[in-house]
Amino acid sequence: MDRAELQKKPIWRYFSQTQKDLIEEGLYLKDDIVRDHAFQFKDYSFLIFPFAKAFEGFLKQLFKDVKFISHLDYISDHLRLGKLLSPHLVAKLGDRSLYLKIINASGEPLAHRIWQTWKLGRNEVFHYFPHNLRAVTFSDAEKTITELLSTMDESYDQLRTMKVRQRLLEYN
Repeated sequence: MDRAELQKKPIWRYFSQTQKDLIEEGLYLKDDIVRDHAFQFKDYSFLIFPFAKAFEGFLKQLFKDVKFISHLDYISDHLRLGKLLSPHLVAKLGDRSLYLKIINASGEPLAHRIWQTWKLGRNEVFHYFPHNLRAVTFSDAEKTITELLSTMDESYDQLRTMKVRQRLLEYN
């Protein structure tokens, strides 16, 4: 998804200014600074960071807006989305599990996609293990960025649509 295409989508109006800034800065790095490959980096994970940060902010905002988390959770420094999104912690978290809330609202495919994108764009990029330095190629960074953006778009579409459907049912 290129800059012009992204800015035409309804999700662009939904993003906070901070999220837009992160995405714009990430696109600038990828498309205007690194694209010409004047310098060959061993690891292009730094290109993913602004998009991953925007993804986290977007998810918090969306989950607050569809009432999956409270406003206090949203502003908390202690909310850990990765933990709440994990399919492995559904039984332990019970009704606090965001993975379960997404399944109940929109189905398992979306919950699974958000979790996989979280792992791809955050867990697999940010962590350093001396025995397994996962260097990201430019092509892999582009694919991850595309996945982050398209997962945000799909999540927005499905979960916001679900909320509108619920409101319409309340009026009938």
